[in-house]
Amino acid sequence: MAAPAPVTRQVSGGTAPVPAPSGPDRGQPLAAAVAELPVLDARGQRVPFGALFRERRAVVVFVRHFLCYICKEYVEDLAKIPKSFLQEADVTLIVIGQSSYHHIEPFCRLTGYSHEIYVDPEREIYKRLGMKRGEEIASSGQSPHVKSNLLSGSLQSLWRAVTGPLFDFQGDPAQQGGILILGPGNNIHFIHRDRNRLDHKPINSVLQLVGVQHVNFTNRPSVIHV
Repeated sequence: MAAPAPVTRQVSGGTAPVPAPSGPDRGQPLAAAVAELPVLDARGQRVPFGALFRERRAVVVFVRHFLCYICKEYVEDLAKIPKSFLQEADVTLIVIGQSSYHHIEPFCRLTGYSHEIYVDPEREIYKRLGMKRGEEIASSGQSPHVKSNLLSGSLQSLWRAVTGPLFDFQGDPAQQGGILILGPGNNIHFIHRDRNRLDHKPINSVLQLVGVQHVNFTNRPSVIHV
């Protein structure tokens, strides 16, 4: 069955799409207790999770852990989304990890990511949102965002672990991530929980739901046919 078309709402400067709800929690409000749970910014300052999208729409990406090469390459592509594209659609992009906040700035330097980012080091929000732990065997297809193979990617992660200032996994290696579209308020418009490390949603498929124009994630220039 075809997916329902996005509905629209009026915003300053035009009309922006509001995604048709998707996922088992679609149309359900985020529990107030979850919205009150804290995340930490790069300085270690506590911010209520719900404050991130109380007054705005947000695409919120939960990653596995900052040493995961798949997460690194996915966030490298998130970093390629122009801020002007997000501003035109009146939406914010947020990444949430589960490491110590000390790892945020090094991870951003590594990936080139300059949008908003926080951590949930106790994984309380991951747990309350039902993010999976462990690997579910499922066919996830070929990700357009993963460039490394298992061997080279794993070696890169190990090298970063042993050469980093703090020798840790920068989060629980068994924790899976997911992606949500939230706000304004505690409205859940879309939720996807990763079943395994390769089960993340293609970025453009999520951006389309919030009216952000298509992003070319390759290094090749777009071909315009005339």
